Amino acid sequence: MACRSCGLVKQEKLAWIADNPLYTKRFAFFVGRRCRASTLKDVAKELHLDWQTVKSLEMQYMREQLRRAGMPGPSVIGIDEISVKKGQDYRIVVSDLLRRRAIWFGGEDRKEESMDLFYRELGEEKSSRIRLAVMDMWKAFRNSAVRNAPQASILFDKFHVMKHLGEALDEVRKSEYGRLKGQDRAYIKGQKYTLLSHRKNLTLTGRQALDELLVANKRLYIAYILKESFGQLWDYKTEGWARRFFENWKAALKWQRLEPYEKFAGMIESHWEGIAAYCKPENKVPLGFVEGLNNKIRVLQRRAYGIQDEEYLRLKVLTCMLPEI
Repeated sequence: MACRSCGLVKQEKLAWIADNPLYTKRFAFFVGRRCRASTLKDVAKELHLDWQTVKSLEMQYMREQLRRAGMPGPSVIGIDEISVKKGQDYRIVVSDLLRRRAIWFGGEDRKEESMDLFYRELGEEKSSRIRLAVMDMWKAFRNSAVRNAPQASILFDKFHVMKHLGEALDEVRKSEYGRLKGQDRAYIKGQKYTLLSHRKNLTLTGRQALDELLVANKRLYIAYILKESFGQLWDYKTEGWARRFFENWKAALKWQRLEPYEKFAGMIESHWEGIAAYCKPENKVPLGFVEGLNNKIRVLQRRAYGIQDEEYLRLKVLTCMLPEI
């Protein structure tokens, strides 16, 4: 439209128009809310739109969510990595554990240089306010935290520690399966997840199979009991009692020929400070949030299967715990 004053053709900006000029912001936000629970394909089919149009509108919605939420200055962070493609292609996810939301997704791998990017974007002032960093026992994460937030205590995530113990139990299972023959071996076959699951989570059939296996194999019985009891470590309120429990747990390994468990005990010994940190009252934070967020991200990845757009995945991860607008 030509301006009456200067004669030039100008375009008027309307606040209620979406980035895609064919739609309003209200409609873009409606599409974004629908995509929180459905796939792009399903929303596109429902609204009779092209799926790429739906994706564009959802991305506008998610960017507005992030703009309104802002970047907090977290005092307690959780650090984890997710695999974005087959092989060793990782991205780092950082969460604010007190606000219960993801605040950063990035890097090119899970090396120190990628982890440093988070602290750089957070800024020196906000990094200095971090008092606790929860992570797995990956050295690169710990080194980066020590360098960029030296005032923060390091706490190793219970779920990752127990995952290592579960892997040790599975090594014992494989060893026993290879050593035995006949009926003794038959009890072990196909029971991997029965052993690794908590008894309360098993079906009646699963509990019966577990009982038969533990009666039939003494080494697996001892390994299973030790695995189940180790979780008590996080119940202690003082490091002294936690240490006494761990020493007794290690002593129970003597003469049991459970080499994977001995390696696990050595790993705990070398990372003890980051595990015992949970005994301090100020460090009693919701450790399950990081694992829950990881599970949610896996669902998002399955729902977005075939979409090779990392920016879209980044937005999905960062907004999955934010309230809708």
